[in-house]
Amino acid sequence: MANPDSLKRMHPFLSLHRRSTRAADATQAVSIGNFDGVHRGHQALLGAMRESGLPTAVLTFEPLPREFFRCADAPPRLSSLREKVVALRQNGVQSITCLPFNQALANLSAENFITQILVKQLRCGLLSVGHDFRFGAGRLGDLDMLLRFGQQYGFSVKEQPPFLLDGKRVSSTGIRAFLQTGNLAQAAAWLGRPYALCGRVVHGDHLGRELGFPTANISLNRRPVPVKGIFAGRLLSPKGNWIAAISIGLRPTVGSKQMVLEAHCLDADSPDLYGQEVSVELHHKLRDEEKYVDLDTLKAAIDNDVVNTRSFFAEHPQDFE
Repeated sequence: MANPDSLKRMHPFLSLHRRSTRAADATQAVSIGNFDGVHRGHQALLGAMRESGLPTAVLTFEPLPREFFRCADAPPRLSSLREKVVALRQNGVQSITCLPFNQALANLSAENFITQILVKQLRCGLLSVGHDFRFGAGRLGDLDMLLRFGQQYGFSVKEQPPFLLDGKRVSSTGIRAFLQTGNLAQAAAWLGRPYALCGRVVHGDHLGRELGFPTANISLNRRPVPVKGIFAGRLLSPKGNWIAAISIGLRPTVGSKQMVLEAHCLDADSPDLYGQEVSVELHHKLRDEEKYVDLDTLKAAIDNDVVNTRSFFAEHPQDFE
């Protein structure tokens, strides 16, 4: 879980509140949700907020409600809290309130959710929500309730219709399915950007260097991710950006016990990225992970991955932009 203080240092003009009941300083345009992935449907909600001319605010939750109710059975997130905050900031959100989703919040009635959180804490002047938005204990709150309470407490409600691409509703669930099947192009179309994972570069076992393919090892902090395999992509860092052959998985040849994210930067003279926060974009899936009989066979496979990564970006030069 991201540290809120570190997020504020990354974005000094972003207000981030955790476990806070402090009232907002002014009337705001508000949107509520998981915002997992901050995909193009979410971006439409945020655009409706910006059009109001009011300060923009998002209310989200940690853990996500599905993680609270389903625990280990919950599907992997598209974005960590840190990644979500960055994407929301890039879409013009000025304030984020992240409430702890616990039993008390799960039991909060829809009426009290409106009066205590929307009205009192967030000072909502406009609420931008999707057509199927439900909230409160038992998910009993709906659009009609919001419209009634809005008339009473002085906030307006803007309903956002489903965001469709090629006749299909854009959703986090759909994007997760694309990623799990290796359809990165479709996932990027629904996200509005290439799918990426962010994290800090840490020391690994240096096996890649021994094989002649030094890698940046990015910590996943035991986070479940919706992708695994070998990919052509890019590594973006404060020290530069490079195309990279990327591995995400358990490295079956050497028997890792935890998911590992490694990026071998092409045409880079072993950049020292230790301790840096980087972003790894996935542009094309090359293959699934395989278990090889020995390290020589593994080395030959990695060499082929590098060749295929170069070929992909030679054929798709726009992916550098």
